[in-house]
Amino acid sequence: MNYDVYGVGNSLVDIQAQVSEATLKSLEFAKGSMTLVDEATQQKVLGSLHGAAIHRCAGGSAANTIMGVADLGGKAAYAGKTGADELGRFCLSDMRQQGVSIEVPPAAGQTGTCVILITPDAQRTMLTHLGVSSTLGPEDIDSEQIRKAQYVYIEGYLFTGPSTREAALRAIALAKSHGVKVAFTVSDPFLIAAFRDEFWELIRGPVDLLFCNLEEARSLTGMHDPIECAHEIHRHAQNVAMTLGADGSIVMHEGTAIPIEGVSVPAIDTTGAGDMYAAGLLYGVTAGLPWKKAGRLASHAAARVVAQMGARLAKKFTPAEVAELAN
Repeated sequence: MNYDVYGVGNSLVDIQAQVSEATLKSLEFAKGSMTLVDEATQQKVLGSLHGAAIHRCAGGSAANTIMGVADLGGKAAYAGKTGADELGRFCLSDMRQQGVSIEVPPAAGQTGTCVILITPDAQRTMLTHLGVSSTLGPEDIDSEQIRKAQYVYIEGYLFTGPSTREAALRAIALAKSHGVKVAFTVSDPFLIAAFRDEFWELIRGPVDLLFCNLEEARSLTGMHDPIECAHEIHRHAQNVAMTLGADGSIVMHEGTAIPIEGVSVPAIDTTGAGDMYAAGLLYGVTAGLPWKKAGRLASHAAARVVAQMGARLAKKFTPAEVAELAN
């Protein structure tokens, strides 16, 4: 089978809960950020959610994007490490039911989790315990699946661990050797502070398509104006997709800034908005759409996920809806 996108990322089970501002404040985590926590802290957080409505699904940033590609009708494969436990079996089953090929064998230990605390303003605060997802290594990357893909998609979170970093670099190297394009998302502003030089090396080198939001672009470039940020990154990266929240996004292609309008929806949960935007754009360009139309599809996909709970589309796009957005 040929694939549109082969993704590499941390395999996690997302556990989402709506909480009050007071509950979030009592936990003393920075609102709107992603924080790595140990197992004991994660259990404490889960204990604080007693009585809250909880939803769980297979997750992780790149996994959300890959499943979004599959939901839109694309063919996708994924490399991520799960544990040989109930959560791990749930994660693999959830992805495979969406049609995603995932061949990485489970490991002994606990499957990683991401607790997503959603406040009434739709902001999400993520607490991530990586579990065995941090043991994903270069030996787990499938050269043959990459060879059959149009794009390899890498999440920046992988660079926080030595083994996962090597897996990411292995996937990038294999992609280049097979003539496969590389898409990279910087994932979070805190990563730029830690890995700025390495990320810029990737942007100037093997990355064909960079995903970032405005805050990340500002951190990367030291600039403030959105267009100036986008142009500066585009000086080094062939293609750039920079999201601007409710204001839409800017796609840079062949020296041109392509404005993509945002889609106005009542925001319920911003979890996975960037991941779903990446899914829409990647599905669009691998399906042969012009960048403007791929961006429009991406914008609508991100809006639909913001207007619901969770990072996965509760109401999938029909083939007719995808075709209409592509026109």
